[in-house]
Amino acid sequence: MRQRLIFATGNAGKMREIRDILGDLGYEICSMKEAGIDVEIEENGQTFEENALIKARTVAACCRDLVLADDSGLEVDYLGRAPGIYSARFMGEDTSYDIKNAAILEKLEGVPKEQRTARFVCAIAAVLPDKRELTVRATVEGYIGWEPAGENGFGYDPIFYVDAYGCSTAQLSMEQKNEISHRGKALRKMREKLEERTEEI
Repeated sequence: MRQRLIFATGNAGKMREIRDILGDLGYEICSMKEAGIDVEIEENGQTFEENALIKARTVAACCRDLVLADDSGLEVDYLGRAPGIYSARFMGEDTSYDIKNAAILEKLEGVPKEQRTARFVCAIAAVLPDKRELTVRATVEGYIGWEPAGENGFGYDPIFYVDAYGCSTAQLSMEQKNEISHRGKALRKMREKLEERTEEI
């Protein structure tokens, strides 16, 4: 029976990305729900890394598997790097991203491109079966566009544009997005760390 890798999320979009990048590591990859873990997680850290570790530790306390968790968000320089660690809770947790995206575009109305710089940040934490911990961070630089575009992403993807492709991250194919995305980069960094420890785990 293969070892399980449990990712502390219920987000189907994230799970697709995770399976694409970590699928051949030899683990059975499960979401919390698939693993039968239902636990309240209080994200009260002050950094992306702290929040990722809080999630991973909370889930790891319920099992003996390898547990990964991420915390990610959008930093808009013109807004003092907001919404940052509050990206998911910006304007309230139950507020749709259509409303959140519209609010950010409104705050940047009339702001020229050179001042619309932004980045997606992703920190991933791992708690190993022996309770050792690992963290990695990755970013993708871009800018906030003038209107939402694309159907392929989720969250803030429709308003986050990258110069390399001249479009929003919601207009990229899954392969293109995995190549440049903050989560894709962070997952590959974590993959390297896990491969280094394969014999130890």
